[in-house]
Amino acid sequence: MRWINTKPSRTTLLTLAVLPFVLLIVAYLAGSAARLALNPEDKLLPSLVSLADAINRMAFLPDARTGDYLLWSDTLASLERLLSGLAISTVIALLVGMVVGMLPFVRALLAPVIAVIAMVPPLALLPILFILLGLGETSKITLIVIGVAPTMIRDLTLKVMELPREQIVKAETLGASSWQIALRVVLPQILPRLITCLRLQLGPAWLFLIAAEAISSDAGLGYRIFLVRRYLAMDVIFPYVAWITLLAVLMNVALDWLRSAVFPWSNPVRT
Repeated sequence: MRWINTKPSRTTLLTLAVLPFVLLIVAYLAGSAARLALNPEDKLLPSLVSLADAINRMAFLPDARTGDYLLWSDTLASLERLLSGLAISTVIALLVGMVVGMLPFVRALLAPVIAVIAMVPPLALLPILFILLGLGETSKITLIVIGVAPTMIRDLTLKVMELPREQIVKAETLGASSWQIALRVVLPQILPRLITCLRLQLGPAWLFLIAAEAISSDAGLGYRIFLVRRYLAMDVIFPYVAWITLLAVLMNVALDWLRSAVFPWSNPVRT
């Protein structure tokens, strides 16, 4: 039997999924033990005790200066910026993507400039945004929108253009206007793809957020990571990176569940 036709059992599937994480943890523990054996003051790979102490200090003990629980206040600040940027990007992508995909004249006008904007490295625009919009929340949210929205627009435009022409013709035969075609034919079929686009842009959105917070901010997950790096506080940096990863994974799972629950017909066919 060819390997391409073999499928793992549920137990094997779970084992294979967990194995890489177990190996990473074992490798970390081995590396940490080796470095600490040579130098008990080594900060590069802190022990589990040091990591647990840092998590307790950041998440469950109030800061002596501000009285805040730093991990939770940083998380709230970052999520407010991230969700604002993603919400704005989603609305822009849905509206512009539908219009560009449906209307040839609009596509001829906007498609080239959207393609060019999508190629601009968003992080290169960060100093310009800080100069034009200041160092507040607006520039950080705008960076996320600039980095995410053009790619989502292009993806949704292609999805609209891939819709069978026969559906449009049938709707026109029944007397549907362009507005009705947009709402009754196009919109229901691209909404699952919109959620998928959003899932695919979670990684870049977090990247832009962390970069903006690292340069100019007084709270946030990225701000905290770059603040403590000068002290080589890896016992804080590692948990923060793991927390960001967990948040991104949970958001990804939640969006996939939403798509599957609201649009069950969009689930991929498994063979």
